[in-house]
Amino acid sequence: MTTDLTILGLESSCDDTAAAVVQIKNGRPDILASVVEGQTALHADFGGVVPEIAARAHAEKLDGCTAAALQKAGLTLPNIDLVAVTSGPGLIGGVMSGVMFAKGLAAGSGIPLIGVNHLAGHALTPRLTDQMAYPYLMLLVSGGHCQFLLVTAQDQFQRLGGTIDDAPGEAFDKSAKLLGLAQPGGPAVEAEARTGDPKRFKLPRPLLDRDGCDMSFSGLKTALLRARDAEIASHGGLFRQTRSDLCAGFQRAVCDVLSEKLRRAVKQSLTQQKITGIAVAGGVAANRDIRSALEAVASEFDLPFVAPPLSLCTDNAAMIAYAGAEQFVAGRRDGPELIARPRWPLDQTSAPILGSGKKGAKA
Repeated sequence: MTTDLTILGLESSCDDTAAAVVQIKNGRPDILASVVEGQTALHADFGGVVPEIAARAHAEKLDGCTAAALQKAGLTLPNIDLVAVTSGPGLIGGVMSGVMFAKGLAAGSGIPLIGVNHLAGHALTPRLTDQMAYPYLMLLVSGGHCQFLLVTAQDQFQRLGGTIDDAPGEAFDKSAKLLGLAQPGGPAVEAEARTGDPKRFKLPRPLLDRDGCDMSFSGLKTALLRARDAEIASHGGLFRQTRSDLCAGFQRAVCDVLSEKLRRAVKQSLTQQKITGIAVAGGVAANRDIRSALEAVASEFDLPFVAPPLSLCTDNAAMIAYAGAEQFVAGRRDGPELIARPRWPLDQTSAPILGSGKKGAKA
């Protein structure tokens, strides 16, 4: 990217309210400020994210996060060249909060506006952090999504495969709940797994017996439930070490599935064109064991492996700012007509992997 830009990014698709300032100078992006306000405490009593509570919290926090990001960057609104905001997919109330705030900010200050696909933000993160050249293979693995994408341009994403049911992050959250662990479930399961034996319980590796890159994690979660119930029935309760062993076995199963499917995705990509490397992004990419398993696959093919810093794996506005910049330079513009979208597949040509409804394809 040769255009110099200073971008204000806004993100509110789930339960993190975020604002960031990214500056692109001489073709290199620099994150001047990134502010994320979590909502874990607000949802703690409900065992998961409550959309209405999340939307109200976003509406209350967006202006404060924006002011904090600008102050941290040492800038004011007149220094901003572009406002980029997540306009889908996500919890519709939260997405609407962000879109309405961004439209008002852009209209009041006369700054250009662009709506960004949240998944594109994750998919382009390797270009923000490592200036990774197109085309590259991306595993986008998060709480609500899991798919292999061949990324050839800022708006060109070919899905090679994905989950046909629960995304890994969702499976981690549900498994944590089954085992009485705190939410969010990913970090809780990972922490518990450190002292566990991953070989004690024989948990399945779904869909490894089928060709292709599609994945399934719902059956793995059910197998964990049955193993838990069997232990409780046999021993009158769930001992701490047993819980750790269940977490370790579950995490190893997810690692095995993701690494084998990545291996297949690389082979499929290489039949089409040479790729510059393999990247992973999304909240589940923060899991160290999963990162290690994926990096090992990249080494098998002698390909560079890029995993963002942990702060850029989970939802953040810096990735939205950068994705917005790439699309802005390519000629995209939005205005008052920008809408919030609960569903917005990156690959617009492939058949929906999770089916469609009145609001469009899920993925």
